[in-house]
Amino acid sequence: MGTLVGHVAPGFGFFIIGLWHLFNHIKLHALHPKNYTSPPWFPTSRIKYLELYLIMFGCSMSISMELFIGPHRHQPLAPDGTIPSNHLHNFEHSNISLTFFVYALFSLLLDKLNPPARYGLTNLLGAVAFGQQLLLFHLHSADHMGVEGQYHWLLQIAIFVSLVTTLLGINYPNSFLNSFVRSVSILFQGVWLMVMGFMLWTPTLIPKGCFMNLEEGHQVVRCHGEETLERAKSLVNIQFSWYVIGVIIFAVTLYMIMIRFYLEEVQYQSLSKFVLHDEDDVDDVEAQKKINQSKVDQPKSFLKIGLDIER
Repeated sequence: MGTLVGHVAPGFGFFIIGLWHLFNHIKLHALHPKNYTSPPWFPTSRIKYLELYLIMFGCSMSISMELFIGPHRHQPLAPDGTIPSNHLHNFEHSNISLTFFVYALFSLLLDKLNPPARYGLTNLLGAVAFGQQLLLFHLHSADHMGVEGQYHWLLQIAIFVSLVTTLLGINYPNSFLNSFVRSVSILFQGVWLMVMGFMLWTPTLIPKGCFMNLEEGHQVVRCHGEETLERAKSLVNIQFSWYVIGVIIFAVTLYMIMIRFYLEEVQYQSLSKFVLHDEDDVDDVEAQKKINQSKVDQPKSFLKIGLDIER
């Protein structure tokens, strides 16, 4: 994961999942505001488990890249069977992917079996995945004391929000705001991972006074002096603030656009049903008039027949 592609690829995955959840949660809440319930994942019309399949596929590719494709010897172990120091981060990253793979797999199985605790267990599995991610990034074996460390430290804030909102979803399944924040935090994780990839492994984007240095098999950003390092960290903080503002503006704007569109659709459908209902009522009234008229005319006809008989 300590490369541009290693950050951009999983970041794009988080971004797509977060955007997919954000879109569907807003749509679901707009269509059913009174009986809204937050699902842990969303099925698609053609392939019901497409979201879970994509998570499992992405996690499998990540594990393969970390443990077999990326390493020079195409396996992460030393000749004596031990784990080399420069491959510890590969195992840490692959464990994160493995946990999300387990989440997706068991979410699929729980949906098929449909046990009573399906919803709570699915959210719990998601919380375990985010907790594992937070733990391994916090206790990362790689050197995260410099500029790279500042990016990873700020990433942990977004992961923590995803973890907390997923846990809250177990007891508050009807809270749209909780689901909204969770979706935004997952989307933001993706955005920030992609930013990290470009900012840390694109030489022209490295802060002034810093440089790329090859250490333990991967490139690390180093700075000349403490003052230069502090300036670089401050720039990272400013970037984080900009992206927080940008993502929030995007999410709230998307909400306002979608809520207006779907509310108008719901109102139109309600109005259509109301008009059809009125037409049915009119038909019923006309039919009732005919029935009543026939009842009135029926005695008259019998009376006329009786008079003709008497004559």
